[in-house]
Amino acid sequence: MKETKDLNRPTALFVSHGGGPLPLLGDKGHTELVEGLKDIASQIPKPSTILVVSAHWEEARPTLTHGAMPSLIYDYNGFPKSSYEIEYPAPGHPQLAEKIYSKLRDKGGHAALDNQRGFDHGLFVPLKIMYPEADIPCVQMSLMNSLDPKTHIEIGQALSGLNEEGLLIIGSGFSFHNMSAFFTANSDETNLLNQSFEDWLIDTCSNKKISETERTRRLQNWSEAPGARYCHPREEHLLPLHVCYGVAKKPCDNFIEHEILGKKSSAYLWR
Repeated sequence: MKETKDLNRPTALFVSHGGGPLPLLGDKGHTELVEGLKDIASQIPKPSTILVVSAHWEEARPTLTHGAMPSLIYDYNGFPKSSYEIEYPAPGHPQLAEKIYSKLRDKGGHAALDNQRGFDHGLFVPLKIMYPEADIPCVQMSLMNSLDPKTHIEIGQALSGLNEEGLLIIGSGFSFHNMSAFFTANSDETNLLNQSFEDWLIDTCSNKKISETERTRRLQNWSEAPGARYCHPREEHLLPLHVCYGVAKKPCDNFIEHEILGKKSSAYLWR
């Protein structure tokens, strides 16, 4: 039976956004990622606004871009000159940022607005693939630098109350993010660690037989999963998923598996 979309709850999507600007440079190690993002964009109605929770921005409190036309932040090094000339002139949405700010404050949290910060590659890389016209107003939100999984689920729960028609919330991170491993040859051991964590994450996010209490417990204690600290020596690229789950508080409606730079990874959609 097809699940009915809760019109009062935003659509949430966690994506693995790849290595720096490489998905936009035709890198063969990102072919499956690019195809997957295009496929996801074709599965859902085009959003009217987008909130991106980026793994590449951490603050003491959830902080939101508040500018009307944010610039781009090329927050990577050592790539070709063309990667510092990428354009994605999506407008900001100060009014949406203010609504999110108020919602977080209403739930007893602390939040902040930033009039100066631009969009980092956690936003413009996946969105340039999904929505290349750059015509959808966007707001970007930081992680909290505590990196506490429970707190990020709670942030998502606060966002679930946004009654904003056509809002898409994207958690932009990576289900595998061990930088040294990307430059080390795979072995049977590392392949098993990578696959074991992916299997655990897919089951945790998609298994309809798991209660939401158990799903929440698993995600809060994600570091106990097999292969967890091999896949995430530091957890900032996983936590955008916690925010997305907090928005939905149910099993995902779809997941996509891909290989990126020789590593198994995945994306998750909650309608």
